[in-house]
Amino acid sequence: MRRIRLLALTALAAALPGVASAHLNASGMGPIYDGIVHFGLSPEDSLPVVALGLYAGLRGPAASRLILAVLPLAWIAGGGLAMAGVDLPAVALSAATAALFLGLGGLLAANADLTPRLIAGAAVALGLVRGLADLAGVEPSLPHAGALLGMSACVFALFAVAASLTLPLKRLWMIVAVRVGGSWLAATGLLLAGWLWRYGARAL
Repeated sequence: MRRIRLLALTALAAALPGVASAHLNASGMGPIYDGIVHFGLSPEDSLPVVALGLYAGLRGPAASRLILAVLPLAWIAGGGLAMAGVDLPAVALSAATAALFLGLGGLLAANADLTPRLIAGAAVALGLVRGLADLAGVEPSLPHAGALLGMSACVFALFAVAASLTLPLKRLWMIVAVRVGGSWLAATGLLLAGWLWRYGARAL
């Protein structure tokens, strides 16, 4: 029994992580890839980008091109503000994320006829909020700047792919299917808001 306990304790000690990273995942391939991995493993980042891309595609080429330029820059600006020391309360970032899910999902579900400038405003809000959230509490450094660059590259690519899916859509049933996806995202935002209300920002 002593040997079994000793082996179990040794295995547990070996399994303990040497480094804990609350914000950025260490891929081992450099800071840019760390940012790509972080974005890929963060549905709170990727889902609203997909929803905005699908919605912009439904609104046409002009809106899609404008948002494709604005959104990654806003993400970089949000991350830069976080590294510069702008620190919003966790509850504010969580509430803003829930509101973005609800708002962007609602826009896609309703296929609201907004002007490209208004859609760009939504893109700026998304980029600033999620950029602040992704790099909250980190120190300014070249590795963190590289991770932010990797995230913004993913934002650019994912938005472009999502918008390209809905730009050519003409059949009503296809457009309705995309809008149903928006309603699911809005419902997720409502769920996140309820979760925040009940359990607080840490549970989000």
